[in-house]
Amino acid sequence: MRYQDFYQKSIEHPEVFWKEQANHLDWHTQPNTILSKDTFKYPQWFEDGKLNLSYLCIDKHIHDGFGEQHAIIYDSPVTKKKQYITFNELQVEVSKLAGGLQQLGLQKGDTCIIYMPMIPQAIYAMLACARIGVIHSVVFGGFAPHELAIRIDDCKPKAIITASNGIEIERIIPYKPYVDEAIEKAAHKPNHVIVFDRKLGVDIPQKNYDIAYASLVKNATFTEAIPLESTHPSYILYTSGTTGTPKGIIRDTGGYATALKFSMKYIYGVNEGETFWAASDVGWVVGHSYIVYGPLLNRNTTILFEGKPIKTPDASTFWRVISEHNVKVMFTAPTAIRAIKKEDPEGKLLKQFDLSCLRYQFLAGERCDVATLNWTQKQLNVPVIDHWWQTESGWPMLANMTGVELQKIKAGSAGFPVCGYDIQIVDEAGKKVLPNTEGYVVVKLPLPPGTLQNLWGNPERFKKGYLERFPDYYFSGDGGYKDDEGYIFITGRVDDIINVAGHRLSTAEMEEVVASHKSVAECAVFGVHCEIKGQKPLGLIVLKSGENSLSSNIQEEIIQEVRHEIGAVASFKDVLIVNRLPKTRSGKILRKLLRNIADTNEYKIPSTIDDISIINEIQAIYKNHHIGIHK
Repeated sequence: MRYQDFYQKSIEHPEVFWKEQANHLDWHTQPNTILSKDTFKYPQWFEDGKLNLSYLCIDKHIHDGFGEQHAIIYDSPVTKKKQYITFNELQVEVSKLAGGLQQLGLQKGDTCIIYMPMIPQAIYAMLACARIGVIHSVVFGGFAPHELAIRIDDCKPKAIITASNGIEIERIIPYKPYVDEAIEKAAHKPNHVIVFDRKLGVDIPQKNYDIAYASLVKNATFTEAIPLESTHPSYILYTSGTTGTPKGIIRDTGGYATALKFSMKYIYGVNEGETFWAASDVGWVVGHSYIVYGPLLNRNTTILFEGKPIKTPDASTFWRVISEHNVKVMFTAPTAIRAIKKEDPEGKLLKQFDLSCLRYQFLAGERCDVATLNWTQKQLNVPVIDHWWQTESGWPMLANMTGVELQKIKAGSAGFPVCGYDIQIVDEAGKKVLPNTEGYVVVKLPLPPGTLQNLWGNPERFKKGYLERFPDYYFSGDGGYKDDEGYIFITGRVDDIINVAGHRLSTAEMEEVVASHKSVAECAVFGVHCEIKGQKPLGLIVLKSGENSLSSNIQEEIIQEVRHEIGAVASFKDVLIVNRLPKTRSGKILRKLLRNIADTNEYKIPSTIDDISIINEIQAIYKNHHIGIHK
């Protein structure tokens, strides 16, 4: 099949194309209306169809004779525990938890927050909610109580499902005390907190709203999946790093199921019955789409991994999981690969394992620098595919569609538009720009199935943030360009463009050059205030293990390389060596925070940060180099 023909059909005849894809699902009521508009004239899909995500992820496969296939492999190096869960076993766990929720009074349209570590019960909770039409909102485990309280007040859950604790390498995360503090802070008070005791010897403070997970499930009855409207919200997912008023992305049911089933086959190239691993967390969109719903819809065995790419126990962990569990397709963030590369730059640990099972390695979550992609390609000797999407889209927007036609991989590019996404690069006035000209990345409406429906409780913010700036388009918030062959390059958020003495320059391009230096493990380049030029770029670098900053002229080499590749106009003269960079728990470098500290702007350390002590280190380094006045 030719990609171009397949893609063009999706753009020119979207209703025909997506009706064909929807036919691959088991609908309770087959949709007749394929594409329509809601009260805000925003597109919606399959509005008169009915189905159930939990049924499609579990019961269908049992009815088809695959009940004894492993649905989930739970691999937890932090607890040294592994568990193999069949579809039959998953059905029992999910249907009984759904019954327990019903006994507590939860019903279709109610909301429930899930605040859990990477354990099977987190997936059970998501699928149990989906089974009875309860709208779940998974909050990343370990978020501070203040951030959890904001989300409680926004989605007003009837219940919260949590665990006694999480584990961060060797550190215990006190989930239950966090929940209690959040409820105390929140104006809205949920009726129940369902607590799963991991039995790891952690004290669990008792409150009168507590219900033991084990008792609830034990006393519940088997519950069948109920048919839901295609447009019924399946979940609310708050964008990472939210502060102040939260931004809750709403996902539908039928469009989402259609898109995920399509993506597993045509983007990731994974066959039914194979093992798929997305090394993420259920608290992020990757976890929703490609740990839980996507693989299980496609009858893939999904890996639920409770660990880190390094230190659990070392940088060989990912390769051990792939080899041991016969993973065919794997998906992780570039930051995870960079962490492994820093610890094992020659790939010696990787060579201990037979990775011949691996067909493709996908990368996403942040922009993948060329050096990281090339290193991964060299070590794995399989296609390494960068692709681009967002919490809002719910599934990939740019990719090399391996299940259609494997295209030439072009390092630095996230590939071509995925079927259904008419992606354009436009200027400030919304006019298409010429090839190799940087502009704003937009998608012509209608968006394909599975993308965001709205923002929870805030449709005006939804319209203003995504639809008003460029009429008839969805605005991604990212900048990029399209080359002569049609490959699209995402250069980063539009606020990553800096103005140096009147020249608009991309810090992402500079970062690409910095990352390619042989001694650099990871880096961040961002614009800071300059009295003379308005802004200037600042680079922070983390060196690979074994590199000594005192024995070489690394900083000057990097400065000269940026000057050579981009030009003197970049005015790139400042490179600081740091031990580590502040990141969200999903691995994204907090460039805006680094910039605000340097510019002496008011800033708030977000609860998404991996380790707050890093900020003190950065402040000290800034001070030593006379950058900013620190608060």
